[in-house]
Amino acid sequence: MDLWQLKIFCKVVELKSFSRAGKIVNLSQPTVSSHIKDLEDHFGCRLIDRLSKEAVATKAGELLYGYALKILAS
Repeated sequence: MDLWQLKIFCKVVELKSFSRAGKIVNLSQPTVSSHIKDLEDHFGCRLIDRLSKEAVATKAGELLYGYALKILAS
């Protein structure tokens, strides 16, 4: 896990989209998905529910999002 992955994760949560987050951080959608998968593997749980039209944070994802915002702000 690194700060770059946390930034990408926050963008996915905020925009509810892997592809829109990728455009903001200048990465392809598959690369964004790979970073989120790495975070999920690191924490051992699902962080994003991939619904039909949007990506929504799970309870664990919401918790991580709050901490990630604090970490990235410092």
